[in-house]
Amino acid sequence: MSPTDSPQAQYIGLEHVEAHSNVILGTTQASAMSSSAAAFTAGDVLYGRMRPYLNKVVRPNFDGLASAEFIVFPESPALDSDFLLRRISSRDFVAFACSQYEGDRPRVKFDQLGKFAVELPPRAEQTRIVAKLEELLSDLDAGVAELKAAQKKLTQYRQSLLKAAVEGALTAEWRRHNHPAETGAQLLERILAERRARWEARQLAKFEAQGKAPPKGWQQKYPEPVRPDTVVLPELPEGWVWSCLGQCFQVAVGATPSRKEPGYWGGGIPWVSSGEVRFERISATKETITPSGLDNSSTQLNPKGSVLLGMIGEGKTRGQVAILGIEAANNQNCAAIWVPETEVPSEFVYAWLWSRYEDTRRGSSGNNQPALNKSLVERIPFPLPPVSEAVEIASLLEIRLQAIAEQERYIERLLHQSTAQRQNILRAAFSGQLVPQDPADEPASVLLERIRAERVAVKRPGGRNKITRD
Repeated sequence: MSPTDSPQAQYIGLEHVEAHSNVILGTTQASAMSSSAAAFTAGDVLYGRMRPYLNKVVRPNFDGLASAEFIVFPESPALDSDFLLRRISSRDFVAFACSQYEGDRPRVKFDQLGKFAVELPPRAEQTRIVAKLEELLSDLDAGVAELKAAQKKLTQYRQSLLKAAVEGALTAEWRRHNHPAETGAQLLERILAERRARWEARQLAKFEAQGKAPPKGWQQKYPEPVRPDTVVLPELPEGWVWSCLGQCFQVAVGATPSRKEPGYWGGGIPWVSSGEVRFERISATKETITPSGLDNSSTQLNPKGSVLLGMIGEGKTRGQVAILGIEAANNQNCAAIWVPETEVPSEFVYAWLWSRYEDTRRGSSGNNQPALNKSLVERIPFPLPPVSEAVEIASLLEIRLQAIAEQERYIERLLHQSTAQRQNILRAAFSGQLVPQDPADEPASVLLERIRAERVAVKRPGGRNKITRD
């Protein structure tokens, strides 16, 4: 049917159902929709047949319309709808549904799902099973909700910690008792001078290798780093100075050696893909390249301690950072910031970029796929403290971030155990082990036979029955 047939009805689309939770996140008015829909009544079970691995299954307590991407299971005298809801939310059913589709847009049909064998208990036992499941799973869900709330608080605390670190609040007391001999501004001038000296040394080496004398005015070709626009930046603590990443550090963008050349891959040089840049220290990579792969592409070997920044990706990748715990090359989708060429701790740069993850994502460019590039990365503002204070910040952060990470791992273990416990409860429920059987219950086979007879027998006027098929 069309939503225009019932324009005032509540409409449920796949986007209104939370995956794996049997929760309806909201509805919209049917008049706002134009595609075909399926009618349902309160108590029916709606099963999202597209991408069944998401297991979008709900039982609305109101009448309405649902997207044609839902299979509607109406209430039946043989089957408790809540029992059905729980049964098709279980892991074995999800696995079965996922085995029934093919293609890039996975979708299952009703006749495919009908192949799934269900051990049907008596109707009265179904009700007892549902009641026991509600009791056990509600306690489990409450515990899971508390764990997820704790996860959220840890994330918020980490962001507050990073913000306090890179804004100088974490070391406010330290500054009262320590007076570095070199300010951030003096450190920046020294870094800039050292960078220019390295550039000039490389240029002279090139001239020498070519057997040429340096041309007149060659030093004037030095690419001066862009300075930040401090008008829009907040005030920094005493001794700090605003700079840009490109002022303080060399920024290198990697590349991918040709996949058509087997001799470029599987060597001893670690090679980082942007998917491996995930707020952690990288000590090993999924892929490696050979010296030939390094020499025949525009990637480079980054020094240990370089900070990697993801530049491309609609998901979480863009803006994520990592520290290289090894020398490694990288692909073209992430930038390598060569912090080890300076005395600035890599952990401080890492913390700064982590703290402004959302800002970095908003600062990207592009239409189809928002992305950063080398120039944008070089222009990212960077608060430069004195080296001694940056070292202190890095030390304080290491201890506290490790404590947060340990708590997060502990919560993840508990959540994993909760998931396993849920599946154990459901397995017991659907194998007849959760509640006692009652010999007085009408057997499911008898109930099904009675319902089958009622469905095919249509009473004729005069008291005679007509046998039909539906």
